[in-house]
Amino acid sequence: MNTPSTAYGVGLGRSPSEARPVSEQLRAANLLFRIENVPFCKWHTKARIVMGSATLFDAFDALSLAFVLPVLVGLWHLSPGKIGVLIAAGYLGQVVGALVFGWLAERLGRVPSATITVGVMSAMSVVCAFTGSLHMLFLMRFLQGIGVGGEVPVAATYINELSQAHGRGRFFILYELIFPLGLLAAAQLGAFIVPRFGWEYMFLIGGIPGIAVTILIARLPESPRWLISRGRFDKAERIIERLEASTTKRTLDTQTQKTEVDERVVGLLNGLQSKQKGTWKELFSPFYRGRTVVVWLLWASSYFVANGINNWLPSLYKTVYHLPLQESLHMASISNVLSTCGVLACALLIDRVGRRRWAMACFIISGILLAVLGINGAGSAWSVMFLGSSAYAVMATATVLLYLYTPEIYPTRMRAIGTGLATSWLRAASAAAPAIVGVVLTGKGIAAVFIMFAVVSGVGFFVAGRMVETTNRALEEISP
Repeated sequence: MNTPSTAYGVGLGRSPSEARPVSEQLRAANLLFRIENVPFCKWHTKARIVMGSATLFDAFDALSLAFVLPVLVGLWHLSPGKIGVLIAAGYLGQVVGALVFGWLAERLGRVPSATITVGVMSAMSVVCAFTGSLHMLFLMRFLQGIGVGGEVPVAATYINELSQAHGRGRFFILYELIFPLGLLAAAQLGAFIVPRFGWEYMFLIGGIPGIAVTILIARLPESPRWLISRGRFDKAERIIERLEASTTKRTLDTQTQKTEVDERVVGLLNGLQSKQKGTWKELFSPFYRGRTVVVWLLWASSYFVANGINNWLPSLYKTVYHLPLQESLHMASISNVLSTCGVLACALLIDRVGRRRWAMACFIISGILLAVLGINGAGSAWSVMFLGSSAYAVMATATVLLYLYTPEIYPTRMRAIGTGLATSWLRAASAAAPAIVGVVLTGKGIAAVFIMFAVVSGVGFFVAGRMVETTNRALEEISP
């Protein structure tokens, strides 16, 4: 077997002008191996909780408008078309945020970019509470969306880069469980607060704590993988030393398993690239083109269904089925309770089932439930609650899975760019879905809305079959 030192000298199949110097290759591979060799511990958990706190308020801010709308419909005399446009405002801003901060995270780093996004998201949430018209709320939600859209891909990239290969799915999905918990908190608080205290308090609750979280995020250590990719080995090593000092446990015993260690180091080294900066153009290179198209379609189809359902449910219960405000909000919150349970199951099972099989199952099950609901005419609010909420809960696990999967399929040099561009498709789909639902609901009726969601789920099922399996593989092995 080649030892690491002999394997490195070949330049990884690249010309000498393209490859890193051998000494840098050796040091980078050693640092990457040290990251992989420390099992999940308190150091990882602390970063997951702090970054997860931002994701909690991200989810809260994303759904808060849905529980405000039943009040604003009567207060501002909003038509279905205006409701769809107002929902779309935040998602349009999120497209901008995902693109800008995905690019910025490759230049400034993961932690500074996340800090800025959470600060913008939280400040604009507070401002939303003081708007008094449709046009002003539209503008503030758009600006808030820039922060929300930037936080999600940067945070997902950061948590992925802290993770080791074995058990990465469970570690990451448990972090992402915070997102449906944020949706659940928004749903439960919305059902309680809006009827009693007014719609403005939803935005204040989402914004004020987020400002404190911004300070905590600024104090997080930078992603050592990003630092290594930028050649900042000394700073990366200091962070890795703190990681190693946090636990005495190791994934591999370098004294008794020398052969396995050498193989892991060689594997990590073979995933290292040259010093070139990653750009969006590389997403369409022969190696990554297929991955990019597949993941974009998965983001668009899953979020078209999930956010189309979740954002409209409170208003559907009130405007289509004419339920009282409080009952509408309580019934809408059921979907978020179910989705939280679904994401927990996903966290426990994803490393056994695999990414591709789980995604395919989600799309086909959701599609069947939505088709049954549409064919039966969605005749009652109860049928929508049981079938529609269940379909949303299943699809929600697919949306969370994509936050794990997308950073896995790109290398460190363009992981944030790739994730940011991919999540921009979720924003575009989430902006389009509410507006399209408003048009279809007005012209064709409620049953046609659910048939439309079922068809989109079917498209997602066929695309999911083209996913690359990434379970329990090192990031550098998956994406050279």
